[in-house]
Amino acid sequence: MSKHFDRQLVADQAIVHESLQAAGKPTRETDRTFELPPIAYKATVGLYLGFLAVMFAGFGNPGLAIPMAIFALFIVAGFGLPMIWTKMQPENRSKPLTWGKFANEGIATLTGRLSAGEAMAQVLVLPVLIVCWGLVVVVIAALV
Repeated sequence: MSKHFDRQLVADQAIVHESLQAAGKPTRETDRTFELPPIAYKATVGLYLGFLAVMFAGFGNPGLAIPMAIFALFIVAGFGLPMIWTKMQPENRSKPLTWGKFANEGIATLTGRLSAGEAMAQVLVLPVLIVCWGLVVVVIAALV
């Protein structure tokens, strides 16, 4: 159960510390790289756009051109905005992993360290399954 504390009760029992001076406050660098090499994002975007290409090739007609373009725009925006976010100010020293460093060191996750292959499999399993699902749907539609 929750209990409402009025402002006076909190003020009476709270321990208030002096605030840090802005000039003496240490700055903390923010890592916005997601700790994966850019090829992982490019492969993911490529697979999602590949799914749209399969759908358009299988069910393409002029009426689907605009919805497919909108879907493609959403995919590009969904991955482009985080890419822009990684390059935001303030500048910091964090850079995305190179493929060589990623292949040598892998990546640390909450469940332990993963090799590059394991991490790429984890990142790409859903996009690959979506493309395969699209291919199966197109084949079934062609045969029926």
